[in-house]
Amino acid sequence: MSRIGKKEIIIPDNIQVTLNNCQILVKGIKGELSYKISELIEIEATKSRIKLTKKSHTQKAQAIHGLSRSIINNMIIGVSKGFEKKLIIQGVGYRSQMEGKNLILNMGYSHPVKIEPPQDIKIKIENNTNIFISGINKETVGQIAATIRSVRPPEPYKGKGIRYENEVVKRKVGKAGK
Repeated sequence: MSRIGKKEIIIPDNIQVTLNNCQILVKGIKGELSYKISELIEIEATKSRIKLTKKSHTQKAQAIHGLSRSIINNMIIGVSKGFEKKLIIQGVGYRSQMEGKNLILNMGYSHPVKIEPPQDIKIKIENNTNIFISGINKETVGQIAATIRSVRPPEPYKGKGIRYENEVVKRKVGKAGK
C-alpha cells in the first residue's frame, strides 16, 4: 500500500469539498480547483477528512493512489494558502520588468524575452532581479517558474543566470585556476 496514499487529508473549516461521481471540486478563499479521480481509486469524504483507497491491487492503482492523494492535498493547500516560488536573477545587465501582465526579461540576448503567464498566476518583481510567482495551482506555479528559469539557467563558472531562491549552483574553477 502506498505510504502517501494511505494518509488521510484533513480539510480546514473554511474549505468546501464537493464530490460528483469521479470529479472532486475544492472551493476556498483564494479560488476553486477541480480534479477528475481515476476509476481505480475510491474516495470517502466526511466533513473534516478525505480518505482514498484502491479498488484493485495492480501496480497502476498503487501509483495513482499516492498521486491522487497528493494532488487533492495540494488543491486544499492551494485554495487556502496558495503557492509561491521565488526566482533570483544574477549577472551584470540581466534584469526583468513587467509590461501589463507580461514578464519581460533582458538576459543578454539580442532580444528581450516575453513570457505571458496564465490567468490564475500572478507575477511580481522586486529590484529588477527578484521574481515572485504565486497562484493556487502548484503544478502551474512550478511550470511557469521552470519556464522562466529555462530562459537563462545558472552557469557553473560565474553563476550568472536565473536560479530558484534556495538553489545551490556548484561552481567550476575554469581555465586559469590550477
